[in-house]
Amino acid sequence: MRRLLILKPPKWLKDLAGAWIFYSILPGWPWPNPNFNRIARFAPVIGLVIGVLQGILWLALAQLGWSTESLALLVIACGNWLTGGIHIDGLIDTADGLGAGKEKCHEAMKDSRIGASGASGILLVTLIQYASLIKLNSLVPFLLPVINFWARCSPFWAISNFKYLHTEQSSSFHKERWEGWNDLQPSILIMTILIITITIFINDLTISKAIMTLIPIGVITSISVSHIIGRKLGGHSGDSYGASVVITETIILFILAIIFMGV
Repeated sequence: MRRLLILKPPKWLKDLAGAWIFYSILPGWPWPNPNFNRIARFAPVIGLVIGVLQGILWLALAQLGWSTESLALLVIACGNWLTGGIHIDGLIDTADGLGAGKEKCHEAMKDSRIGASGASGILLVTLIQYASLIKLNSLVPFLLPVINFWARCSPFWAISNFKYLHTEQSSSFHKERWEGWNDLQPSILIMTILIITITIFINDLTISKAIMTLIPIGVITSISVSHIIGRKLGGHSGDSYGASVVITETIILFILAIIFMGV
């Protein structure tokens, strides 16, 4: 029986292994062999892992006396590196498309060159994230995993409610293999476990309030961002999925920085 289980892992585990490879540069798993059929449903889980790694980096270097400003820059760089720049690339292409106007939008998104709108978009996002991280200060390591989680929920709305613009692209399989409610279940389960864990183990009222506040903020922001981008583009693509992630993450950080301040 044990041998049979090793030889035939569940499909969801193979999809999780595929998501691990697709959404990050983290080392692949020795077992099972990855499957990429329905990996979008596990994107928030990978975001959670990346946020935990960013948080550990922040805490470790803070103990060595690094300034908050230095930590903020390093955490942003670490996040972009761990994702292989997949979401930032999508932001640049989407910004260039929106900046090119309705008639040339899709053509500009396919252009590999970075335009003025793309460069402005990445600069704007980086500066807002930088300022927000500095303001949140000591709350950052505890909030980043949850923020990354919610940011990667944003494409769910796009996949479910908008047509895919470039069917010739490899990432069109997200739309083709989406199973609606069934694909939301892993994220709902993980979030429920996370909330219960926070309630039981974190003995800090400010952190608990901030993470609980993230629930309505995360839901509203993730849906709104992907919906607005979809309406502007007339649909979604792999690039706009990535843009939705980055913009959602940035807006959530900014809102939390207004409401809370780390000590």
